[in-house]
Amino acid sequence: MAVREIRTFGDPVLRTPCSTIDKIDDGVRALVTDLLDTVAFDGRAGLAATQIGHTVRAFSLNIDGEISYVLNPEIVALEGEPEPTGEGCLSVPELWFPVDRYPRATVRGIDLDGNEVVISGEGLTAQALQHECDHLDGKRYLSRLDREARGEAMRQIRSSAWF
Repeated sequence: MAVREIRTFGDPVLRTPCSTIDKIDDGVRALVTDLLDTVAFDGRAGLAATQIGHTVRAFSLNIDGEISYVLNPEIVALEGEPEPTGEGCLSVPELWFPVDRYPRATVRGIDLDGNEVVISGEGLTAQALQHECDHLDGKRYLSRLDREARGEAMRQIRSSAWF
């Protein structure tokens, strides 16, 4: 099992836009194993490559015990009207804030064999797809908060034991 340490707020890798994976090699295969192993714990809905220190477009999901991954994910559809949804992040432990997210989302990418993968869902799946794609674009969910909530989040981060 290759469970990796999760990078936390303040680590510059979390603000780095990720590169497309051009070649699937042993390094990419090992990354996918690490993503799957690291996300496979209760309470973990998703994990982006940046959260374990890699700046390539890949993430894993753990929705209702079903673990999956996608390489080179791109959001291809967002449906409905954005609504506030309680959200947290493994890279910002212990914080929980409402974030406007679309209720339905679809992501397209590839698997380790280069086959197309399409993941669609609503609720937690839609939220996780949007959250993980934000990570791969170098964005944290805190950047989606209004000014007052972001200020409160920063106060909580500065006073946390992990920061």
